[in-house]
Amino acid sequence: MKDANISIHATAVVDEPCQIGAGTKVWHFTHIMKNCHIGENCNLGQNVVISPDVVLGNNVKVQNNVSIYTGVICEDDVFLGPSMVFTNVTNPRSAVIRRDQYAKTTVKIGATIGANATIVCGHDIGRFAFIGAGAVVTKNVPDYALVVGNPSRQIGWMSEYGHRLEFDETNHATCPESNQRYVLKDNQVQKIA
Repeated sequence: MKDANISIHATAVVDEPCQIGAGTKVWHFTHIMKNCHIGENCNLGQNVVISPDVVLGNNVKVQNNVSIYTGVICEDDVFLGPSMVFTNVTNPRSAVIRRDQYAKTTVKIGATIGANATIVCGHDIGRFAFIGAGAVVTKNVPDYALVVGNPSRQIGWMSEYGHRLEFDETNHATCPESNQRYVLKDNQVQKIA
């Protein structure tokens, strides 16, 4: 786990065993619990908690004050905004132990979750989806979807570069930054190769 290419601040706590990939940075007051798998080139901001058995892919950016609970998997290139929240039990009670009932949540490749958003457990976030700041996600989010509000609702589609897609009369759109082309068919977005 400890490697010259990993930067762990002196105030961080890393429980053993866990895996941390090369190039990853762990900042002030962060706690990584046992049996976590953290990929390469991740950045874990200040005051982050990673609970047991969490999996983070490569190049995951976790901003300050985020807790990632058991049952969460983040694929490569996921962005977790400041103070966003995951849950892992749908009906928590202090006096009732439900450790064997943790619901799974997968955040797929390239997705962004905005600051102060809440992801209610058991709902997956699609590839390159964009969750607006403060949104409360209570159902699965499709690939490339833009969702906002409480409860969240879809208001559009996003490119892989994080720009809102404007579809023409033929249901095609172009990202203004990358010039990647997309098509909307049967209420699903696909990038055109």
